[in-house]
Order: sequence, then structure tokens, then C-alpha cells
Amino acid sequence: MRRRKYPLVMLPTLLVAAACGGGGDSGSALGDDSSDEYGFNSTGLPIVDEPLQLRFSGAKAPLAPNYKEMSLLQDLEERTNIQITWENVPDNVYEERKNLLLASGDLPDAFYNTGFTDSDIATYAANGTLIPLEDLIEEHAPNLMEVFEKRPEIRQAVTAPDGHIYTLPAAEELGIGAVPFFWGINKTWLDELGLDVPATVEEYREALVAFKTEDPNGSGSSDEIPLSFIDGWWCADIGDLFGALTGMPDNPQHKIVRDGEVIFTAAQPEFRDAVAELHEWFADGLIDPESFAQDASQYLAKGKTSTPVLGSFVWWEIEEVVGTDRVDDYVLMGPLEGPAGRVVGQSNGGEYARDAFAITKENPAPAATMRWVDELYEPYLSAQVAWGPIGEVFEEDENGKLQYLPPPEGTTPGEFRQLVAPGGPRVTLEEDFETVVEPEERAKQRLADLDEHYAPYLEPENYPDVFFTEEELSELSQLETEILDLVDQQRARWIVDGGAEAEWDAYLDQLDRMGLERMVEIYQDALDRYHEAG
Repeated sequence: MRRRKYPLVMLPTLLVAAACGGGGDSGSALGDDSSDEYGFNSTGLPIVDEPLQLRFSGAKAPLAPNYKEMSLLQDLEERTNIQITWENVPDNVYEERKNLLLASGDLPDAFYNTGFTDSDIATYAANGTLIPLEDLIEEHAPNLMEVFEKRPEIRQAVTAPDGHIYTLPAAEELGIGAVPFFWGINKTWLDELGLDVPATVEEYREALVAFKTEDPNGSGSSDEIPLSFIDGWWCADIGDLFGALTGMPDNPQHKIVRDGEVIFTAAQPEFRDAVAELHEWFADGLIDPESFAQDASQYLAKGKTSTPVLGSFVWWEIEEVVGTDRVDDYVLMGPLEGPAGRVVGQSNGGEYARDAFAITKENPAPAATMRWVDELYEPYLSAQVAWGPIGEVFEEDENGKLQYLPPPEGTTPGEFRQLVAPGGPRVTLEEDFETVVEPEERAKQRLADLDEHYAPYLEPENYPDVFFTEEELSELSQLETEILDLVDQQRARWIVDGGAEAEWDAYLDQLDRMGLERMVEIYQDALDRYHEAG
């Protein structure tokens, strides 16, 4: 399998890179470790002879149950003798829960699927909330150490500028996330209306108008939703439509790179022109009003109504939105040609997520905890953490390679993955897809779609996972909160209510007062350091 140039996006949410300073002088918390009191075994299983109870908090996918109910983790509990009390909340509400835990001091023993921002890690490593992990890794994590030996860049990715490691990695080296926004369109409706799959912005708008006005589902009522999305969602935003309309794609961070220069898209005239045009679409009833408030569960339900109502949408894959019974009614709509040709934005970030797992100062047994999480970095278990357990998702072939079983009837592979796979700390390397686990058919198809439809038009640069200094993070924590909140509110309001042209100058003045120039300067300085470091 050849290495792809595309960066990786982790599911269900894009995990953010972390950098931090401080955290004390020691590389572990072994001085306060009570693992031996539970009969700690440095090798073999169980990890402890006496049951050890730990409390983990973190985000979970929208459809996932409490992790206590997942058979994979039940089996791990039985084999390790470490009993986890799982406090998982859906990722769309986890941010509030995470912030409450960190601010109140009601800390779990570890965070799993941490959702930590750069600022979180810098702050809570500096004040000792998160403990350094590198000594624990070297002493008690042979699987992760093997990953580091095979991919030194993964160790580099999780090592903070102060030399400590505070969070653990997650990666699937397939490179399928360069373009998270795939557009699905109802081909059955297009055929009914005598229309081709749109290739230009004008043809797409024409199709949306026809969906709205010509009753393609035959219900006799105007119940069709021409276009639905989730504003600002990592794989359901309409940033690439901005690129088709104006030549400058947008993304949830409103940050792109061209010729080494960081551009804040939401302060460019192309952004103004795109939202003004999209207001016309909204006024004509072509855009679902709920696109600016719905969550993932509500969004995905719209593709599975008893009478088809969804004309087009943005998501990671078509089947997850419309279900197995209706998937053949929809096709992938490739990049649309606009005034500047076809322009596809590349997602920001890199191949390796750095915040899959963290141990807090409240943990009574860091050594045992590190041994527990290291189990997840064994290649066969990493595959099951990512996609689901043997017997439910996989079976082993005669060569010991994991092959996919069909998902339960009426369930898509993506939905089933959320139900049975916890995600979080794991690594599946490129070579593991040759010997350990077969890539998902949908992953193979996604790579083919990327090569065929998107690669020729993909922006050559993105904003990578960079390390910010502690001082920069302190500034960004305020700048980004205020500026991005304003931008997101204005983008939605202008699309719904209009007014972008009339209010544009006042909006730019407000961004200036909030410190936009300084925020972009910080982004640029960090990017320049990243490139200078190779």
C-alpha cells in the first residue's frame, strides 16, 4: 500500500494537536503510585491481582452507549482486573462537561478521548493536573514504545516543547481525511426531473430549485429539503461551497494557507460575497433553516424519514446519512466549478492526533493505568478499538488478518462502528493494513473517490499541527474565543437574514478591535517555526 499525501482525520471528531510547558521536573508520578498495593504485575495479565477501580471521563460518538456496555472493554476489564467507571458524554456536549471537571477539581483518574485543546493541555500540564507520561511509557508501555521506534514522528508529535509527554496518540495511517466534506445528492430525484448530476455552481442551484418547487418525492406537499448541513461541523460544513462560489474555501477554523501565508478567510471579501450569495439561496428556501442549530443525531435522521425529503447534504459518507435501504438513490457530487474553477480546501491538521488519553494527578495507580492503556496499542487490539471487536465486526482469515463481517441488517458500517468501537488511544500503521487488518471497503472507496474527484483540485497547503508557545496559547485562548464566536454568529446570521455587504466594514472594524491581526500573527509565527524545524 503506497503512502498517501492526504492527512488523516480522526473519527468521530477531529482531535486537536497539543503543546504545553511546565508540568514539573519529573517524568512520572511514580512516587505517588499505589499500583503495588493492588498486586501490580509489570508483565503479563492480569495487570493487578486485586481489583483496581478507576474513573475515566471523555467524549463518545453520538450513537455510542456507555463504554461499560461495550464488549471489547468488558473483555479488557476481565483480562486486566482493572475496573473502569466510564463517564462518557456525546461529543457535542462534552466540551461543557470537560471544562466543568477541570475547573472544579472534580478530576477523573484519566481522560479518554480527551477533546483537549492546545490551551487545555498547556494550562493543566503547567498546574500539575496532567502528569508527565514519558517515564511511565518507557517502563510500562512496550506496545507504544514499539510504535515510537517504528514511527519516531509519532513520539515527536506527542512531545511538548518542554520535553514531556502529557497525552497519548491515535492514528490510522490511511490518509482519508484531507477532504472531510463529501457531498451527496439525490440521483433518483435528478433522474425524475431530467437533470444531470451538477458539475457547476449554477447547475447545483438549478437542481436545488427543482427539488424545492417540483415535488420530486411525489408527496404532494412541499416537504423536500434541497440542502441540509451542520454549520461549523467538521465533516458537515459547507466550506467548499464557499470555494466554488468565490475561489476561497472556508472551514470551521476559517484558516487556510497559500504560498506559506496564513489567511483568515472570514476577513476576506470572498467570504462576504459567499455569504451574500448564500443568503439568496436561503431566501429562496434552498437551505434547511435547521442547518444552523441541529446536532448530528437530528441531521442523520433527516436522511431516513419514511418519505424521502433530503435532496443534498454534506457528510463523511453517503450511507451513514441515508441508510442502507436508500443509499443507491444518492451519488457523490464532486467539486463544483465556479468562477475560479474547481477549488477544494484541504483540512487542517496532520496524520497523528495527540490527545487520545491523559492521566491526572488524582490517579492512584499511574503504572497500572499505563499498562492498561498500552494494551490498546497492540496492533490487533488497536484495530478493534478503532473499528470494533472480533466476532462482531471482524473475523480472522487463514493468515490471521482481520476481515470485516457484514454489519447488522439496517445498520451502516459507520453507525455500527459508533456502537461497538470506543476509539481513543490506538495506532494502526500503514504496514498493519497489509498484515493485521483489512481496510474498510468504505475507506478503500473513499481513497478512490479522493483520487478521482478531489485530488486534482485540492489546495496544496493546509495549516498543520503546530506547537504554540505557552505565551501564544495564553493569548489565543482569549483571541480565538471572541473572534471565532463573532465570525460563526455573523456567518449564520448573514446567510439567514442578509446584511453582509451593508455591515461588512463595521464587522472588520470589530475584528480589528478584538485583535485579529495579532491572532493571525501568532498563527504565522508558529507556522514559520514549524517549517524551519522541518
